[in-house]
Amino acid sequence: MHLTAAQILPADAENATLVGRVFDPEVAGPCVVTVDGADLVDISDLEPTVASLLQRPKPREVIARGLFSGKVTDAATGETRDRRRWPLDAVLAATVAGDALGARLLAPIDLQVIKAAGVTFVESMLERVIEERAKGDPAQASAVREHLTEAIGGAISSLTPGSPEAAAAKRILQREGLWSQYLEVGIGPDPEIFTKAPVLSAVGAGAQIGVLQRSVWNNPEPEVVLVASGAGEVVGATLGNDVNLRDFEGRSALLLAEAKDNNASCAIGPFVRLFDDDFDLDEVRALDVTLRVEGPDGFVLDGQSSMRNISRDPLELVRHTIGDHHQYPDGFVLFTGTLFAPTQDRHAPGAGFTHEVGDTVSISTPLLGALVNRVNHAESAPRWEFGIWALVQNLRARGLL
Repeated sequence: MHLTAAQILPADAENATLVGRVFDPEVAGPCVVTVDGADLVDISDLEPTVASLLQRPKPREVIARGLFSGKVTDAATGETRDRRRWPLDAVLAATVAGDALGARLLAPIDLQVIKAAGVTFVESMLERVIEERAKGDPAQASAVREHLTEAIGGAISSLTPGSPEAAAAKRILQREGLWSQYLEVGIGPDPEIFTKAPVLSAVGAGAQIGVLQRSVWNNPEPEVVLVASGAGEVVGATLGNDVNLRDFEGRSALLLAEAKDNNASCAIGPFVRLFDDDFDLDEVRALDVTLRVEGPDGFVLDGQSSMRNISRDPLELVRHTIGDHHQYPDGFVLFTGTLFAPTQDRHAPGAGFTHEVGDTVSISTPLLGALVNRVNHAESAPRWEFGIWALVQNLRARGLL
């Protein structure tokens, strides 16, 4: 896998405010960065974490002032120096190679809680029902899919979740023995909102992503990810891969944690794009997201989805995440759900899609860039060893707290 700045940056990167993180071996910890042309610029002196930066009332102005000055006062020595810069191409090369001596790109979030909304598109809703009916067995999926698509696909495709019409459809489907817990969260009054991964565990662009070695039916889930402050204000967006084990969740919804939360099973990036006059929630609502999987065996899968087809407005999902019922003082990110549940046969007719080690997964949209990762087994991907306490100790040692 070879990545360049041109491949992962938004098409209009020169007009965007992009925030991310780099692990710098010189300081043995993460640096908050912004994109300036082909470089990543260290702005950790302005705020030591992305979470604290996005709590500021006007984070874009904070970043602009830091870039304009071009100088930083060293917290340890009091000396003034030029801001540190890393060529993005070099950072990507070190990230893909796993070069411990080079600065490496991280997920562009840190202390935010990683939340996810599920079953927000009709197509993925049906696939969840198929997994449930097939008991996690990919060999049965094709026959189940044909039956269910014909039986309930049209019945739910135009329903507004939580509406009287949706309630009436539920009663009919219950009588016919076709109701499912996934239809409940898909067209019922309450969406599925769950915690995808622990704080600081997400990986960024160029990193390996992990599926369990014993999983035989799994897939990428390309999603738009909202980025919110502790007050619940959506301040930006990025891309995410909610890596999923279909065989585990299909056997039992109670295995959701094992299906969703494994080493390197959550990818976010490449950067958080902050909202401004040219990019806001209306732009997010209109995004088209492209998925491409290229396998070492020559297999290629392409697909595209549109946020226009989401069954619940993004702000409705945010309201179900934060409010009087739940708070997130350091902010949160919210995967908004996926249209994709790839069904293209890979190994045998009717067997559908599953990952192979070495697959390259690219999730992209022009206004957010591209999140590109290589698939490995979760057991073999780099271990997650830099947690919250390590971050606190590192920032304190650097004089940033």
